[in-house]
Amino acid sequence: MSEAMTVPEVDLSVDGLVQAAIDSCGVSDFGDASYREPFERLVEALNTEAKLNAVGRYTWYTRIFNSLRARLLTEAWIAKHPDILDETIVAPAVIVGLPRTGTTMLHRIMSSDTRFHAPLWYEVRNPAPELDYRFGDADPRIASAEAEVAAMLEANPELAAIHPMDPVGADEEILLLEHSFYSYVPNAFCDVPGYGKWLASNDNRPGYEYLKRLLQSLQWQKKQRGESAERWLLKAPHHLHFMQTLLDVFPDAQVIQTHRDPLQTVPSICSFHYNLWIMSSDEADAVRCGEQWADMFARAMNHTLATRQAQPAAFCDVWYKDTVAKPFDAIAAVYDFLGMPFTDEARAAMEAWQRENKREDRPVHEYTLDQFGFTEQGLAEQYRAYRERFIVA
Repeated sequence: MSEAMTVPEVDLSVDGLVQAAIDSCGVSDFGDASYREPFERLVEALNTEAKLNAVGRYTWYTRIFNSLRARLLTEAWIAKHPDILDETIVAPAVIVGLPRTGTTMLHRIMSSDTRFHAPLWYEVRNPAPELDYRFGDADPRIASAEAEVAAMLEANPELAAIHPMDPVGADEEILLLEHSFYSYVPNAFCDVPGYGKWLASNDNRPGYEYLKRLLQSLQWQKKQRGESAERWLLKAPHHLHFMQTLLDVFPDAQVIQTHRDPLQTVPSICSFHYNLWIMSSDEADAVRCGEQWADMFARAMNHTLATRQAQPAAFCDVWYKDTVAKPFDAIAAVYDFLGMPFTDEARAAMEAWQRENKREDRPVHEYTLDQFGFTEQGLAEQYRAYRERFIVA
């Protein structure tokens, strides 16, 4: 979506979106009604807070329309194949940590081990096939994901320097949570603080229960394609905000937390989100973006610290410097924590992934602290508890 691109006018309203999704699918069951209030809150925030331009309105219409369609298609597949809900999600390994701490690298390199299921970009964006899809045929969701990634990079090439995007690569299940309307994805793309405050002050368990339902569906689909694995390998910094909820819904989850100084990571996080904000609004404010995201992740880190104190055995720690300097030593320690042998086959697959995905193949990501209203002293104080526990102790 370039600046010169014209987009159609859309009806960014609750009723209009619901009816459009139903008309597109020919079915009307959206599943559990818990999605409805956050969906309505999001639409309200987009219309009253976000100061969307025409591209932003069209983008958010299509994202919400896509999530509603995903819900309709998922429920239709479950009605057709109720054994989907017999799928068991066994002891998922969940990578968390502030963005820019090596979570993506660790997730993608470990997902080359075929003993793990990983959610792929095209699956998280469109978790259910069309109702007439037959397993074994080419999956149109892949072409759709390729087009979406290309459009995002055309609209803002800077994104390639910040976060690698692969339509068929492992990606974050926050994009599955997005379909429940319990996620901070909208806050990543635009300025909707009211929606974010609603999420922070309400129980997010319905979102995590829906995440489990989608993982069951994706696991069933992978089996239809002849794939087999022992467990899921998940990854989302978003879980830091709701760590206790994650462990309540997935009580046998094993959490791998990555660590790097927030003085290095938080400005980079805000640069990523600001580069998304400017795609949807001509009035995006870098300082507002910095204030919101620095505060959100500071509260998230404090919540996770408290959760860890209550359930320390659920966590394993990995430092960014180790994943850079000696990645296979760090990964071997993770496998020990997971109780899985780090096999020669797994290491060979990871070495192949490394050769094909070199960081120098992407452009340099540039930003400054003062661009977002930050100072080193201010960030150090905001993240004091976390830094004292894991960084400067």
